[in-house]
Amino acid sequence: MEKKKAVLVLEDGTVIYGTGFGAEKEVLGEIVFNTSMVGYIEALTDPSYKGQILMMTYPLIGNYGYSPEWHESDRIQVEGFVVREACKQPSHPRSVKTISKFLEDQGTPGIEGVDTRALTLKIRMYGTMKSALVVCAEGEEPNPQELLQKARDQPHITEVDLVPLVTTSRATRLKGGGDLELVVIDCGIKRSIVDSLLKRKVNVTLVPFDTPASQVLEQDPDGVLISNGPGDPARVKQTIDTAKQLMGKLPLFGICLGHQLLALAAGARTFKLKFGHRGINQPVKDLETGRVFISSQNHGFAVEEKSLEGTGLTATQLNPNDWTIEGLKHRELPLVSVQYHPEASPGPNDTKFFFDDLVRVLREYG
Repeated sequence: MEKKKAVLVLEDGTVIYGTGFGAEKEVLGEIVFNTSMVGYIEALTDPSYKGQILMMTYPLIGNYGYSPEWHESDRIQVEGFVVREACKQPSHPRSVKTISKFLEDQGTPGIEGVDTRALTLKIRMYGTMKSALVVCAEGEEPNPQELLQKARDQPHITEVDLVPLVTTSRATRLKGGGDLELVVIDCGIKRSIVDSLLKRKVNVTLVPFDTPASQVLEQDPDGVLISNGPGDPARVKQTIDTAKQLMGKLPLFGICLGHQLLALAAGARTFKLKFGHRGINQPVKDLETGRVFISSQNHGFAVEEKSLEGTGLTATQLNPNDWTIEGLKHRELPLVSVQYHPEASPGPNDTKFFFDDLVRVLREYG
């Protein structure tokens, strides 16, 4: 079988030729890298990657195939996929198809044969960039110059509203079997976060990102969690406004984007990181105990530490790699948030205690 031609271009003029797999398609997005050795299915289906072309730094991807039980949402969320080698013969007892077949079925293009280590070094030096990827049908030739112009003309990720594309369309209640009620504002939540709550017998009501505070309070919850999600937190104004109105009325929690939205609601500021934190081995130092945890992370924005003054918020955890904020709490109100992913899917289990603490706070204030 003739190999499909594929090309990846970056806004700085970089043109990378490779072999296409997955869907024959042209896509645009911000190129980002993930350093995980495993968890590619979880990453592909993580709504936080919406609007991005995902590159894995580990050279062999797809070696344990694909199973629907590894999904974090109901579909692939990334715009395109970049790897050094896509495994053609996976080995896993629960695998039902190859990574290429999974991408093809989901209409997502992929490119292999890329020197992902060299491209990662470029992104670390110059930052994430607007990019374009095309996988051509057999016999077709890519047009890199035309693709480059499209990459440059696309809006920057800070100019795109991505959360509306991944939020739930209606309120949905999921029974955990206990007596605690938690409203989760869905900005693109991962299934493993919901599972972590249900396992602790917390009843979860998922609501759209733009649900007003009055409708949240109508649910009579014991607390509210704002979920992870994609894009610039400053653009998610409806959720920020809801969080402002809920402060002091009931316990508030945030994970990843939700952490940033709570900070913005309190009056702090966020900023875009040069290349973000995406992987399953990110260190987190707890400032109260001195303990260092290993965490799973996926974010391109962070809370500005200097902006916490006057907000009532204090940093509880930092990332020793760059000392950005990884945890926040309010000095007076029941408000706790973390930048990393405590549900540990995929990756380390160090920070699962976040959900145990959440349950404890709900009971104390309930």
